Amino acid sequence: MGHGHHHHGHDVPFAPDDVPAVLDTSVPDSELSPDEVTRRGFLRNAGLLGAGAATGSVFAGAGAASADAGSSRSVAEGGDGGHRDDDRSRPGNLRWLAGDHHIHTQYSSDAMYRVIDQAQHAAAYGLDWMVVTDHGSVAHAKIGVDKVNPNIVAAREELPDMLIFQGLEWNIPAAEHGTVFVTPGRNEVAVLKEFENAFDGTVTNTSGSTPANEAHAIAGLNFLADAVKRRRVEHALFLANHPARRGVDSPHEFRGWREAAPGVAVGMEGAPGHQAAGIPAPHGPGSGRGFYDNAPSAASFPGYPLESYRTWGGFDFFTATVGGLWDSLLAEGRPWWVTANSDAHTIYLDTAVRGPNSDFNANGAYNDPVHGGVPNGAAGDFWPGYYSKTHVGAAGASYRAVMEGIRDGRIWVDHGGLIRNLDVRVKVQGDRDGGTTLGGALSVRRGSSVELTIDIDLATTPNWAQILPVLTRVDVIAGAVTGPAADKDVFTAPGTKVVKSFEVTAGKKRVSFTHRFPRVDAPFYVRVRGTDGNRTAAGFNGAAVDPVGPAMDVVGSADPWGDLWFYANPIWVLPR
Repeated sequence: MGHGHHHHGHDVPFAPDDVPAVLDTSVPDSELSPDEVTRRGFLRNAGLLGAGAATGSVFAGAGAASADAGSSRSVAEGGDGGHRDDDRSRPGNLRWLAGDHHIHTQYSSDAMYRVIDQAQHAAAYGLDWMVVTDHGSVAHAKIGVDKVNPNIVAAREELPDMLIFQGLEWNIPAAEHGTVFVTPGRNEVAVLKEFENAFDGTVTNTSGSTPANEAHAIAGLNFLADAVKRRRVEHALFLANHPARRGVDSPHEFRGWREAAPGVAVGMEGAPGHQAAGIPAPHGPGSGRGFYDNAPSAASFPGYPLESYRTWGGFDFFTATVGGLWDSLLAEGRPWWVTANSDAHTIYLDTAVRGPNSDFNANGAYNDPVHGGVPNGAAGDFWPGYYSKTHVGAAGASYRAVMEGIRDGRIWVDHGGLIRNLDVRVKVQGDRDGGTTLGGALSVRRGSSVELTIDIDLATTPNWAQILPVLTRVDVIAGAVTGPAADKDVFTAPGTKVVKSFEVTAGKKRVSFTHRFPRVDAPFYVRVRGTDGNRTAAGFNGAAVDPVGPAMDVVGSADPWGDLWFYANPIWVLPR
């Protein structure tokens, strides 16, 4: 795939507001608060703002020793503190709201359910928020984006406790699909419609893998960023969907999206939807989990291995591989988050069929579905919330708070109700404050000892498959922050590995673990995952990097309920 021309902007391991004054170099120091001046000075001195941020020179050659060494305990120890951190990443009074950002309705050419059908099931299966993401298409751009909105508004009124966003599944020019959504308001339809008509790859015939089309995708992200800047919408977000499925999202495209619009382009599906697709025939579709059953094409990035076209423990190769593409972005200090969702089109074993006499091309939608037919064992999807959940740390139960939580990376994801709750924090050893949680960055004095704390509420009731999930192991993964890569198409992070694994004692309702990083003298990040331990193998990069990771899923024989994982987004530690 060709390289597009990307716009470069500030990209630091602090989740950006749109854009906070401290990161906006056009705002003079005299207009900042004393705390903001202090933080700006730290960022500038660390090479994370201004000229240093462009070159990454401060991080060049930073070793992984601080991330590799460490000790672990099951209880916190004492010690001295002395640090500053990003206030937005403090756990504080966050509410962890479960949701799904990838859901289709009768306004998608390959789906059939009403908005209220999806919303009612989402609520019944424990979700707090959801995004309607019908496929970008000529019919949707012309008709569907307008017609679905009254359905969404009606569902909001009928289910006042469910936050229902309007979005779309963008055919990214030169790449795969992605979720795009905005804050509800008087311009939500107008902004989405303008965006789709001007920048959808199918609508504008820009799907081919060319530099010009890559630039068109960047222009689309710039349009969304401009809509926020001009206050047409409060927030707009983009997340890449099923990124490794066809191999057409090249590493430099991820970097280009993030650099172009850091307040909009924030992450990717760590695990795709369509998780029922791996259920063996004749009881299920007999495909790959996520319908990841592909092979490279002429449009695929040639560097990806064949193994990347399969899921690993139900998760995308880019996320599941320790030291892989996700880690390569994190090692650069790029905030790039992972999510999980249903991608619900047609539901496994549901009896509904599309309404009779439908004319999608003329009406932009199928007629309302009719229930009571034969159970559909070939469908690969679960209802929203039934299997996959994206948990977002939000400051409140509002559309704005959920979008800000996603943008700032306060996210953990799970399959099959493996755990009930997760609290991950990093703090200076012995410090008594709340610490820094997912998506945040902790600034510490050089030489300080830092501790990671993990508190997990375990599953106590059966999931929707009537299985009581049992968490057996939690892995701590850490890697050095080495600065921007010289090669924009690199998708490895050799310094990242599993640094500690904790075995979970059976029969408990809650477990807590602590891992210590002594004498921190170089920047690093840390992230956490966990498993039921049913299917494991040495990671793609070898046992020295990931001794007991997820196994590659077998096409045609991948029961999603028998292989459960959770993943949490990273926290950075930055010595000063």
